[in-house]
Amino acid sequence: MVKKPFSISFDLQTGNTDKKLVTSRYLSDMKEMYYDVSKAEEIIKNKNEKIYDFTELGFDEVEQDLLYGTSIVYPGKVGEEYYMTKGHFHTKLDLAEVYYCLSGKGYMLMETPEGEWDAVELEAGKAVYVPGRWAHRSINVSDEPLVTFFVFRADAGHDYGTIETKGYRKLIVERDGKPTIIDNPKWK
Repeated sequence: MVKKPFSISFDLQTGNTDKKLVTSRYLSDMKEMYYDVSKAEEIIKNKNEKIYDFTELGFDEVEQDLLYGTSIVYPGKVGEEYYMTKGHFHTKLDLAEVYYCLSGKGYMLMETPEGEWDAVELEAGKAVYVPGRWAHRSINVSDEPLVTFFVFRADAGHDYGTIETKGYRKLIVERDGKPTIIDNPKWK
């Protein structure tokens, strides 16, 4: 079936649109992703905070299409570690992705299976190219939502399991009132 051209409007501050599929991740979904799990559990007892939403089109995962949408990481911290997305490799490891920051401030934390890593600052108007073979995670370091627009080949797939099992080599935490990159004490 041949698709017809279309357009979608995104709110630049919230990332919301009326034509989307929304997936929400709460702290209870992600508590093991934070190095201070006991602090996460303590927060969950009071309120199961929403950490992030991501929206995307409901396209089939075929190589001739592109998928796109928005990621909205809300402000907050678990202990000194900022709210973040789970992060993922692509199932088809060699496929890339592009993120464009619409609003907020944060970082794109990336690493390869071979041990290379990088952290690129995100702010409104800045795009980040994530090459194939690089796991990637958005981290909000501000007091407003971090909203990014993303696009990738529709058949790239998402491998969350590797990150859930191993974690990232580096973490971005708040130290002395500013974002600081540290070694992850839980990295396997």
